[in-house]
Amino acid sequence: MEFDFNKEHRLENDRVLLRPLRIGDKEHLLPFSLHEPETWTYSVNGAGGAIALGNYLDFALKSRGEETAYPFIVYDKKEGAYAGSTRFYEISNHHSSLFIGYTWYGKNFRGTGLNKHCKYLLLKFAFETLEAERVGFHADNDNARSIAAMKSIGAKVEGVMRSHKLTSSGKRRDTIFLSILREEWFAGVKENLEKNLK
Repeated sequence: MEFDFNKEHRLENDRVLLRPLRIGDKEHLLPFSLHEPETWTYSVNGAGGAIALGNYLDFALKSRGEETAYPFIVYDKKEGAYAGSTRFYEISNHHSSLFIGYTWYGKNFRGTGLNKHCKYLLLKFAFETLEAERVGFHADNDNARSIAAMKSIGAKVEGVMRSHKLTSSGKRRDTIFLSILREEWFAGVKENLEKNLK
């Protein structure tokens, strides 16, 4: 696997565009940060409020510069509006593996099918362009919505690490780990996900 951090990766279909996150995207994401505090309930790197969002963007862009993550902004073509953000992270060219996460959407974009389109594009890129062997996911073990979303795209639960991370609210969280393997993608995960795109 060879992930090129310097390339401007753009992933898109008829429903969604994922393009590299930039510092100027703060204006597109600020309304979610100011007016939707529930978005950050389970976040390790919360972005509630203008200052926190600035820190969130700084961290995301620094991670790209350090070649450990590659953040995207999500644009919903159906609604003609920016919807949130997601990223590849813990990218290991040596191990041919990466994680998909730090995913969040504004409340009006949740449950609309947008997430499945995003995950489809990210997974297809990971397995078919990068030729990754494993794509991992993790989340707060109390975040039922996120866990259900990951299972619905074909991710399998691997286990739970207890008291794994400190959240932005100061609470320690248990973290659930899930993954999709390369052979699983081609053996049915891809096909099932394509059937459920709406």
